[in-house]
Amino acid sequence: MTDTTRGAASSAPLSTDTMPAWRQARYGGPEVVALEQVDVPAPRRGEVLLRLRATGLNNGDVRILRGEPLLLRTAFGLRRPKQGIRGMDAAATVVGLGDGVTGFALGDEVVGELPAGGGLARFAVAPVTRLVRRPAGLTPVLAASLPVAAGTAWQALERGAVSTGQRVLVIGASGGVGTFAVRLAALRGAEVTALCGSRSQELVEGLGASRTFDYRVVQPGSAELGEGTFDVVIDIAGTAPLRALQRLVRDGGAVVLVSGEGGRILGPIGRILGASFRSIGSKRALRPLAAVAKPDVLARLVALAADGGLAPVIEREYPFAQAGDALAHVDAGHAVGKVVVTAS
Repeated sequence: MTDTTRGAASSAPLSTDTMPAWRQARYGGPEVVALEQVDVPAPRRGEVLLRLRATGLNNGDVRILRGEPLLLRTAFGLRRPKQGIRGMDAAATVVGLGDGVTGFALGDEVVGELPAGGGLARFAVAPVTRLVRRPAGLTPVLAASLPVAAGTAWQALERGAVSTGQRVLVIGASGGVGTFAVRLAALRGAEVTALCGSRSQELVEGLGASRTFDYRVVQPGSAELGEGTFDVVIDIAGTAPLRALQRLVRDGGAVVLVSGEGGRILGPIGRILGASFRSIGSKRALRPLAAVAKPDVLARLVALAADGGLAPVIEREYPFAQAGDALAHVDAGHAVGKVVVTAS
């Protein structure tokens, strides 16, 4: 058997140089993903080789899967994705070390974000700067739900400067980011109102929302919400008119735009530019969020989850053999909370 890390400073013995992986050879829907045998990746300097234990899926995986908006392809690949394996959130075991790696050892249990994906496979590589240790009391499934969605929710609350006693509205509260946003806002002592699907209202109230509304009935601009009612609005759905969102907050308040719908070419760019224009001279700011991986934030989220203060909502777990079905479920756009693929 050859060394699967090929030049790595140290490695754990692996039984093969290839591995099963759910890979896409072109852009498209879930139908373009197939289970294939591919080479085990080799960790470069500053990277580790991971044996995946659980992989969380996000809306971002679907966007890369489809290559939409088309502007996204300038970064991820013009005709097909450079990294053909989806899955950015990972809970895993360190089984190989690249040159220059310190702070982690073989056998360490970690959680983190894979920069370009790669989680729907048996092994993946990740920069050590993206990883934190997974406590024994936090299961791989719960840990794998945290990096992108919980990290985005945390950064959205920071962007809005959410604090104790404030009135916060979360729009799109039943998805991965939304469920975390509701819970984290409640933990900060905010009074949370949420828009979500009717089937999720009880769940969202259990996360800490004091009021919930069916988004099909109540939208920004509806009398039930009221003009100037909120200190902060966290807009995850990304479909409401900016003018209506701005009217929801008091003077000095802020609307945080976590995502936004748009054209097939530029995606949310037009919405972001519109938000910047409408914020000029306004006392009600529209603040687009560009969430990035922040290991220090992830470490705090991991600690919260390990202590039981943050309980991720896991809608479904799929075994690795059904990872294609998991992607299709997320692609359908109706997942409540998180969808996680396990290594079994």
